[in-house]
Amino acid sequence: MKRITLYKFKNSEIKISMEIYFNDKDQLIFDGYDIGKTVEEAWGDSDYEYTYTIEPKEVDKLYPLFGINNSDKQILLEEIKNRFEGNEAYSKFGQFMEENNIDYIPFSWI
Repeated sequence: MKRITLYKFKNSEIKISMEIYFNDKDQLIFDGYDIGKTVEEAWGDSDYEYTYTIEPKEVDKLYPLFGINNSDKQILLEEIKNRFEGNEAYSKFGQFMEENNIDYIPFSWI
């Protein structure tokens, strides 16, 4: 299954990439990566990684929230993109999961 890009940006100061996909364990993965001078000035290191991992039983809760009647993973990825695409995708998707009692594992690395 392909990765869906939620946000991609690049200039001389920063490169940002956010994708969402299913891994081989059927976990839903939100994968973000920022690198560049702006990141180093803000965090003291040139790159910043951040992820959400959502287990399959929690993913099942997302389908009705998005109005998806079957468990079509590709449609779910597209719906997530439609709702959360953009530079604030990570925070908005996290807030959405909090508001809807979806358990997830956040991770960040600087």
